Amino acid sequence: MTNARHGDRDPAVDRWLEGRPPPLADALRLAREIILGADDRVAESIKWGTPTFAYRGDIASFTPARDRVGLMFHRGAQIPGHHPRLEGESRLVRTMRFSGPDDVEAGRRDIEQVIRAWCDWRSAADS
Repeated sequence: MTNARHGDRDPAVDRWLEGRPPPLADALRLAREIILGADDRVAESIKWGTPTFAYRGDIASFTPARDRVGLMFHRGAQIPGHHPRLEGESRLVRTMRFSGPDDVEAGRRDIEQVIRAWCDWRSAADS
């Protein structure tokens, strides 16, 4: 995540979001705000062609489709705590999916808890 500073909005992510159609763009913007607002240690950048959020490692990337917002948590299976909205059966990856802005808002607390759990876990691991 070169040149990304924690808590900053990356202009490259702004440009990426400009290319998304409504209402998907609204849901993506809201998810971005929730993620960055959950913990000021989180930084963002464009990685793998999509917005990616990180703190001492990649936390999650958007995986948008035409009709939904997907958040892929790269090491979601390892995030401490109980996070029922994280879905998946692979060894590491977990996802959250949202149908639109209202669904993202309904999942706000779940997103915030996962982001904070990641940041606290990674901070403790490095201390």
